[in-house]
Amino acid sequence: MITRADLEAAAALVHAAMPPTPQYAWPLLARRFGVEVIVKHENHTPTGAFKVRGGFVYMAHLKRERPDVRGVVSATRGNHGQSLALAGARAGVPVTIVVPCGNAREKNAAMRAFGAELIEHGADIDEARAPCFPNWPARGAMKSCPQSTGIS
Repeated sequence: MITRADLEAAAALVHAAMPPTPQYAWPLLARRFGVEVIVKHENHTPTGAFKVRGGFVYMAHLKRERPDVRGVVSATRGNHGQSLALAGARAGVPVTIVVPCGNAREKNAAMRAFGAELIEHGADIDEARAPCFPNWPARGAMKSCPQSTGIS
């Protein structure tokens, strides 16, 4: 069960790594819906997506729980991989991302730019996962799935 203290600790980690996401009132939406509408611009985060926060929290938790970890591996198409790559680079943890062949060039370039080693494998994300996890524990690496809520 996540506690208020857990949320406050996560918020402190995120705030130390990046500024708050800008929020702006949108008068046309307000007029249409009859209420003030504030839009939070996640495209202004370092990775252009909200998932960056999860990467920072995951990596801090990983370093605390498994200080000897030698890397993280994940299969993803983009935002999760960018998040892990950026957080891993800041934490000194190498990150390997496996993407399907033909994945978006822009996403691949962004993951590499944030420091990930990128491996292209398979026709879709399920096939990309196949080589992703079986042999990595022997190399001292942890797996991270976009849907995971903890360290596995």
